Order: sequence, then structure tokens, then C-alpha cells
Amino acid sequence: MKSVLQRVTSASVRVDDAVIGRTTTPHGLLVLVGVAQGDTESDAETLADKTCGLRIFEDDGGKMNLSVIDVKGSILAVSQFTLLADTKKGRRPSFTGAMEPGAAEKLFERFCEACRSRGISVETGRFGASMQVELVNDGPVTILLDTRVN
Repeated sequence: MKSVLQRVTSASVRVDDAVIGRTTTPHGLLVLVGVAQGDTESDAETLADKTCGLRIFEDDGGKMNLSVIDVKGSILAVSQFTLLADTKKGRRPSFTGAMEPGAAEKLFERFCEACRSRGISVETGRFGASMQVELVNDGPVTILLDTRVN
């Protein structure tokens, strides 16, 4: 599984001009999640553990020393198969490395549930929908995670 984490002061996702998910605290993460062929529930758990425990929020001394758990933050998780784009050949990305939608949705939901089990408020977009995501990046702080590498 791959993800892009953005530390945000606010983020929301719209479908058909209606907000369907948002961060619910002033300290939050927008997490874009891509599920690859071969990913497992263990990968979803690993990604959730890393996401919730990553110390990317500032402490009183201004050092990135606190996790989203520590700051009692929230997560807006949005599925994004385009994170699996293969751009090695030509100019049109290939998405053959992305997991088929039905199985990918189950692992995306497993990731969200694993984050919730750690006490984090998690809202989501709508799997497979055309979505518009708005955010205010805090820092900016943007981190790439890949369960096969990190």
C-alpha cells in the first residue's frame, strides 16, 4: 500500500457538491491511499500503525515530535488508485499495479478501521467516486509512505 500524508489544519472531500468527509480537529492528516496488487490486511495494519504513530506534529519546542494520536487529531482518508501509476514507459500512466476495486475497497476500509481502533476520528471520501478534495496544508508537511519500502 502507498499513501501520501499531508499535515493539515483542515481538509474536506466533496462528491456531487456535497461535503461527505472532513477532518474534525485543527490538527489533522489528509491521507491519500493507494492499494496495490498483492497488498494484504497486514499491509493495511502496517500503514495505519505508521500513519497514526508518525511524529510529524510540533511539540511546545517547535520540533516534530508528536503523532496524530498525541495531538488528538483526526484523519480524512481518500482512496486514490492513481498513486499506483507506472510512468516508466511512454507518457500515459499505466495502472495495472493497482488492486481490483472490490478487494482494494476492503483493504482501504481495513486501513480506516485500524486507524479508528487507535482512537483517531476518521472520515472518508467515497470509494470509486469522482471527488474534489480541499485542504490547507500545515507547514507544508507532506510524507510518502509505502508498506513495501518504509
